[in-house]
Amino acid sequence: MENQINEAIVNDIMPRPDKNITFDDLLTLIKTYLHKQKNIDIIIKAYEYAKKAHEGQFRKSGDPYIQHPLEVAYLLAQIHSSPSTISAGLLHDVLEDTEVTNEEFIKQFGFDIFNIVDGVTKISKLKYMTKEKALARSHQKILLAMAKDMRVVLVKILDRVHNMRTLEFQPPEKQVRIAQETLDLYAPLAHRIGMYRIKAELEDTSFKYINPDKYLEIYDALNIQKKNRETDIDRMKDRIGEVLNKNNITNFKIKGRIKNIYSIYNKMVTKNLLLDQIYDLMALRIIVGSISDCYQVLGLIHSEWKPLPGRFKDYISTPKSNLYQSLHTTVLGIDGKIFEVQIRTFEMDDVAENGIAAHWAYKEENLGYSPEKEQQEFVTKLKWYKELMDYAESNDDDDEDPMYNLKNDIFSANVYVFTPRGDVFDFPNGSTPLDFAYRVHTEVGNHCVGAIVNNRIVPLTYPLRTGDVIEIKTNKSFDGPSESWLKIVKTTHARHKILSILNKKKRDQLIEVGKSDFERMVKSENLTIKLDDKTIRQHFSKSSINNLDDFFYFIGKGDLSIHSAINRLTGNDKNDDSLIKYYETKDQKVTRHRVNNVGVYVEGLPKAQVKLASCCMPVRGDAIIGYVSKGNGIICHRYDCHNVRNSQEERFINVYWDDEASDIYYDTMITITSFDGKNIVAEMINTLNSVNNLTIMSINSKKNKNNDLQTKVKLRVNHLDVLNQAIANLNKIGNIYTIERLLK
Repeated sequence: MENQINEAIVNDIMPRPDKNITFDDLLTLIKTYLHKQKNIDIIIKAYEYAKKAHEGQFRKSGDPYIQHPLEVAYLLAQIHSSPSTISAGLLHDVLEDTEVTNEEFIKQFGFDIFNIVDGVTKISKLKYMTKEKALARSHQKILLAMAKDMRVVLVKILDRVHNMRTLEFQPPEKQVRIAQETLDLYAPLAHRIGMYRIKAELEDTSFKYINPDKYLEIYDALNIQKKNRETDIDRMKDRIGEVLNKNNITNFKIKGRIKNIYSIYNKMVTKNLLLDQIYDLMALRIIVGSISDCYQVLGLIHSEWKPLPGRFKDYISTPKSNLYQSLHTTVLGIDGKIFEVQIRTFEMDDVAENGIAAHWAYKEENLGYSPEKEQQEFVTKLKWYKELMDYAESNDDDDEDPMYNLKNDIFSANVYVFTPRGDVFDFPNGSTPLDFAYRVHTEVGNHCVGAIVNNRIVPLTYPLRTGDVIEIKTNKSFDGPSESWLKIVKTTHARHKILSILNKKKRDQLIEVGKSDFERMVKSENLTIKLDDKTIRQHFSKSSINNLDDFFYFIGKGDLSIHSAINRLTGNDKNDDSLIKYYETKDQKVTRHRVNNVGVYVEGLPKAQVKLASCCMPVRGDAIIGYVSKGNGIICHRYDCHNVRNSQEERFINVYWDDEASDIYYDTMITITSFDGKNIVAEMINTLNSVNNLTIMSINSKKNKNNDLQTKVKLRVNHLDVLNQAIANLNKIGNIYTIERLLK
């Protein structure tokens, strides 16, 4: 069965040799398009150098290690890569797996080849975790490597192709991990740069290891009807050939194919279909000499066989963002069998098969060639490229995974819409004019007040459809997005931009609140405190407060008590004597006694019974006030507790934390509101567990009325600074947008 499976994998995808490639095979292939001796010599030098560097090393298959880079170089030569790229393919593991230094490598091969190999090496060192939560920084480096030089990604993708072809020699758990990584990352990358044959091979091989039972089920079902389908395809090919010849179209080629196994499985799952309900299992590709021939052939096909409604797509006049062009239609063919028919030119077919490699195949006679020019042309032609780089470069300060965003926003895009000028943008299903506005520009999104689609005013909730022409109406005086917009947008990109502006607005408001409260308290205490960024850093940098805005922001949101802040700024938080001195300036001579079980001093009451309020759960470092209750002693509340505002003022008494009571721990609660992303709660737990002097006592999550995830966490900490650090760390998780302390 193994051989049969492998036959199915290679159906209509990257051709595999029957035996191990030799260097003579590589030389024979490169000489079909490389003729200058200097280009051949650099490849020979790279091979000899790599062979010597890897001498004594073996693959798990038992092959000498040099066999792997040789196979990668052969794959690169199949798509007519440049001499530098093929040389990098031969040398791509030298820096990582041998004793060769960077300096020695550069001396032998120069900076151009070194930069490719160095980029591949950096990607190879990255450790992949899971589909739901990959290492964001790792994916960011992959994207930035692509920005620097697309040849890095070509080498890495083809390196993965050969590794997948030899995955059988790895232990089972490693097979599944590598296959999942390939399916999540490298297959979508290959698809996005238009390398369909490679994408199909990576998908099918990965699927074989991830879900072998389902793979074999589909394979067997296809195999039962294999001969009948091949006969149907051959009959249809012959009949189409007769129609074309009859109408004087002679320069054509017709190919038949059966859809690859993973694509079949994906369609069965996403559309809840049985195998027999999939229309495009059998497909015919008609390749002709010109664009006008494409449309003529389309007319001939439709006149001969009835097209299925809603199944026609014109990717010639509206190319996909990875440069793919073709006409697609589905017809009732011979004997009422359903066939998908693709019609394209020879050049379009080359691009469809090999993606960017077809556009930038190396030509020795191209005197204007340079790696920089090649990269710039790539950036210019692929419309999605700038968006991709925006994702890569906009995640420097958070843990949001740019690859996760790309997979949702760009890799899955299949709705194509236009600007009034004819520019094309693609979006995932369910996207709205707000997604479009933010894709055009952040400021267009922030000031969007309406949308016109196909010359008709539509609500911002309108679902975009392929072919729509979108015009966004803006108003500079409009105050910007509201939280309701988060329920309208589909793309992570738009949601991230909206959250950013909402958080900035909320921050600005809290800064004003904190500033007002602080100044009012200072005035009421008859104090003079000079504040600047340097002073703030001096006293509060350990709490991640480094400037005035941070200082007032932390006060405004209740994470820094004003009394605690004043004590630090005036030096009155060091010991008990300084606290007494501070209050004596107000003609208040006081005596403080510690209540050992909660670490609180009470004025004039050495044996007071003190409890911490359950309504606001204060911790050491909070601004607190004591309330004399009937029968329950003194209850300590946070200053911002609503019970303080609504209680009898004459019952309040001053209480003070003992700053040396670091051995006492306090329970408190926080409520985290986030998007319901996979593993989000696990991320919260891991983040909290990384904070010193903090223990998670309980955690509970449920959906709120807005369908967001609301997570309540009971924590035990020994100081407010610990809680603030935990909240600061949680705020770095991309899908979290509010964190609040409990106030019952």
